[in-house]
Amino acid sequence: MSSLANKVSIITGGASGIGKACAELFIKEGARVTISDLNEEYGKKVVEQLGENSFFVKADSSSVDDNKRIVEETLNKFGALHIAVNNAGIGGESAKSAEMSIEGWKKVIDINLNGVFYGMHAQIPAIMKSGGGSIVNMASILGAVGFANSSAYSAAKHGVVGLTQTAAWEYATLGIRINAVGPGFISTPLVNNALDNNALAYLETQHALQRLGKAEEVAELVLWLASDKSSFATGTYYPIDGGYLAR
Repeated sequence: MSSLANKVSIITGGASGIGKACAELFIKEGARVTISDLNEEYGKKVVEQLGENSFFVKADSSSVDDNKRIVEETLNKFGALHIAVNNAGIGGESAKSAEMSIEGWKKVIDINLNGVFYGMHAQIPAIMKSGGGSIVNMASILGAVGFANSSAYSAAKHGVVGLTQTAAWEYATLGIRINAVGPGFISTPLVNNALDNNALAYLETQHALQRLGKAEEVAELVLWLASDKSSFATGTYYPIDGGYLAR
């Protein structure tokens, strides 16, 4: 039997990269999937590819109302909610801490941290009413260490880890497991479009495996955490980083 048979899921930022890879794997494993993203063109293409068990909602993850609407439309479409993957995020402005614009700081925190909180705030009641389930929050290796010129991103991802651990304790006995995933540098549009070839080549050397990760590799870990196979896993931060943090 497929590991997500009869499960309903939400994946934010599901139009490309890791989110898209998660959506593809979830569908393969029997789930019904709501994909949310600001990129309507890409989101609709993914749904066309995935078929009738998928659904697209154009939404801004930094909006409280949009996160509520994603849940409401999922319940209207599929009748329940069991899994949420809070994946939407941006790299944001690159600058030293004292040189970063206040607007740049706020934008990254709003999307990468507040968006995860707003997502869980709307998702948890619906998952409880559906009989319980799993939430997977997308952190980063920069949820464990710093990285020059990425103060907002690193702060947000550290915050995602703390938020995940706290919520996991709050809801563990109420049927919801909550974990965070910490990808290393993954070959996605977010990374590839932000860096030139020299920077990408350098980043490869910072991983023990001497390469960037693949979105599909991260999706396999997310699938495990979303499924009942990880039934004793909650409140944990799982790096998937090709050995980046092992140095």
